[in-house]
Amino acid sequence: MASPTGPKVSGRPGRAGRLRSSRGLGPQALGARRLPTALWAVPPVLALSLVFLYPLFLVVKQSLTPDGSDGVSFAPYQDVFASAAFRDALWTTVWLAVGATVGCLVLGFVLALVIAFVPFPGGKAVARFIDVFLSFPSFLITLALLFIYGTVGMANGLWTDVTGAHSGPFQFLTTPWGVLLAEITYFTPFVMRPLLAAFSQLDTAQLEVASSLGARPGRIVRRVVLPEALPALAAGGSLVLVMCLNEFGIVLFTGAKGVTTLPMLVYSKAILESDYPAACVVAVVNIAISVGLYGLYRVVSRRVGA
Repeated sequence: MASPTGPKVSGRPGRAGRLRSSRGLGPQALGARRLPTALWAVPPVLALSLVFLYPLFLVVKQSLTPDGSDGVSFAPYQDVFASAAFRDALWTTVWLAVGATVGCLVLGFVLALVIAFVPFPGGKAVARFIDVFLSFPSFLITLALLFIYGTVGMANGLWTDVTGAHSGPFQFLTTPWGVLLAEITYFTPFVMRPLLAAFSQLDTAQLEVASSLGARPGRIVRRVVLPEALPALAAGGSLVLVMCLNEFGIVLFTGAKGVTTLPMLVYSKAILESDYPAACVVAVVNIAISVGLYGLYRVVSRRVGA
C-alpha cells in the first residue's frame, strides 16, 4: 500500500504529454510542419526572380559585357561617365527631383493642414479625391497642363483673343520649369496622403490647450503639429524623391527642349541610338541611386519613428 504522503504515480501521461500527443507537437511533427511553411516562400521567390531579378541581372551583364563575350569590361562605364550628356542628365535629374520634392513637401503640408484643420464644405470629398488622384497616370496630368498652359492652350488662347497678339505669354511648359511644375502637381498628393493620416491621429485637445494659452496659429503649427508630422513628411518626401528620380512620362509628354534626365537618356540610348551597353550603364546608375536613397530613407525613418 502506498504511503499517503508519497508521490502519486500514475501510468497515464500527464496533461502536457496528452496535449503534445493529441496535437502532434513532437519533434517529427514540428519538422513536418516546417517543411510546408518553407515551401510557401518558393512561388513568390521564383516569381520575383523571373519578373525582376533576372531582367536586372541581364541589364548589369549587358553593361559589363558589351560585346557578348564572357570577359568583364568597364569600358562602357568609362565612356558614359566621360560624356557630357551623362553629366548633364545626372545634374538635371538631381535638381529636378530635389526641387520637386521640396515643392511637394511645402505645398502638401499647407494643403493637408487646410483639409485636416480648417472646416469647409466638401472637405471630406477633397480628401477622398486625393486617394483617387494617386491612381492617375503621370502623363494625364501633363496633358491637362498642356491644355491649359500649352502653346495653343486655353491661357494663351484667351490672351490672344483679348489682346490680339500673335502668341500668348505662357511658354514655360516646354522648359525645365514646366517639368518642375508638372512633377509638383502630380506628386503633391503622395505627400498629402500620409500627412492626412498622421493628422487624423493627432489629439485635438493639444491644439485646444495651446490655443487657450494664447498661442498663435503659426506657433501651434510649429510647436505641436509639425513634430507630429515629421515621420509622415519623411515618408512622403522620400517616396516623392525616388519617384521623381525615375520619372519618365512627365518629361516625355511636356516635350521640354534640352531637358534630359537619366530615364530619358536610357530611352535615347536604347531606342534612338541602339546603344544598348550605354543604356544599361545609365540604367544601372539610376538603379544604384534609387536603392541608395531607399536605404537612406530606412535609416531616417527609424530615427524619426516613421
